[in-house]
Amino acid sequence: MTNTNSNYSVGMISLGCPKNQVDGEIMLAKLKDAGFNINSEIEECDIMIINTCGFIEAAKQEAIDTILEVAEYKNAGLITSIIVTGCLAERYQDEILKEMPEVDAVVGIGANSDIVKICQKSLIGLETALFPDKCFLPLDDKRLVSTPKHWSYLKIADGCDNRCSYCAIPAIRGKFRSRQPDSIINEAKTLAENGVKELILIAQDTTRYGFDLFGEYRLDELLKELVKIDGIEWIRLFYCYPQRITDSLIDVIAKEDKICNYIDIPLQHGSESVLKAMNRVGTADDYKALIDKMRAKIPDLALRTTFMVGFPGETNEDFEKLCSFVSDVKFDKMGCFAFSPEEDTPAFDMVNQLDEDVKKHRQELLMDLQYTITENSNKSRIGKVFKTIIDEYNGESYIGRSYLDSPEIDSGIIINTDKKLNIGDFVNVKITDYNGYDLIGVLAD
Repeated sequence: MTNTNSNYSVGMISLGCPKNQVDGEIMLAKLKDAGFNINSEIEECDIMIINTCGFIEAAKQEAIDTILEVAEYKNAGLITSIIVTGCLAERYQDEILKEMPEVDAVVGIGANSDIVKICQKSLIGLETALFPDKCFLPLDDKRLVSTPKHWSYLKIADGCDNRCSYCAIPAIRGKFRSRQPDSIINEAKTLAENGVKELILIAQDTTRYGFDLFGEYRLDELLKELVKIDGIEWIRLFYCYPQRITDSLIDVIAKEDKICNYIDIPLQHGSESVLKAMNRVGTADDYKALIDKMRAKIPDLALRTTFMVGFPGETNEDFEKLCSFVSDVKFDKMGCFAFSPEEDTPAFDMVNQLDEDVKKHRQELLMDLQYTITENSNKSRIGKVFKTIIDEYNGESYIGRSYLDSPEIDSGIIINTDKKLNIGDFVNVKITDYNGYDLIGVLAD
């Protein structure tokens, strides 16, 4: 029997966070296994899947703009159907079909496993709106990995139980669910066999891993197994909540050479009153104590964090406390977001909402402060040698990363050399200068 799916090509635009990207990779693998051709060029596709983010207003607008741009291809007769998946689809459901008639299917995250049937229906003109329970989102399945060959995300859980007052993720993604350890280890081994050298562990709350399965946090135990895998040289940790960074986890990071001395901790603010209004656990003093402990135990620890400015009721004094906190701690990497009021969250209806210009100004001030910190850090790294993974060649220089830098998010190292290097190889680089956030270096002797 002929597989008619092979007559059709499917493309995907995946927006938002790495966790959503992994979901998209699982869908693409299902489509490829079903016989569909996977193509990255819109005009060469019959079906375009837009795997959306719906976390904050800017992400929602990006998703809507992308849908409208792809709709132009459909209106011109270049593609047959448009399918919207991901967080925006889960959050707004029937509204998308109602407001965007060009869309042929809107499906929630619990329907990701049904993507083959959904695509088949769209090709014969059948409209689909499908929103099963979020618990049906597959946590482990075959992936068509979309990152470069030498690094990959590894999702260890999904959903969130934290209930921060500004965040819609629990409503969109559901309760926190850990993957079984064997499932994670087996996928990591497969990735290593396929050439992956760097694993980036992700979840909405990575440090909660295992609590729903075992009644205790098990990220430390998971890491002890992952470091045993041949071929994996770097393991990087993202989305680690401060109240769940245990002494045991710190000890494992300090002990194991394969685990990068890099940790991403979303702290959100430095004012106790704002943190309380955000429904966040801990205070700036708690965070400082934790960071001091980690820096004492983990040599040359690189810290990444994110902050939110302009939360309802944030005063000038609150903002000054945040700036003081950032100045004191001196994070290696920092992102800053202006508060975005999201429907169906407690913060949406809070009094004392701030003007957009105030939020934007505070965001700019905090990022300017961080730039100065980064500049001083970069100056201090001149003359030092770093183990560096090669990510790309831009025609003039190689671009690489040390343990200080995560791909796609952080800066990197510009390497000036006449020697031919291979993408994915590790080399030692001596830092000679810096340009903005980027370091500049040459191959070490």
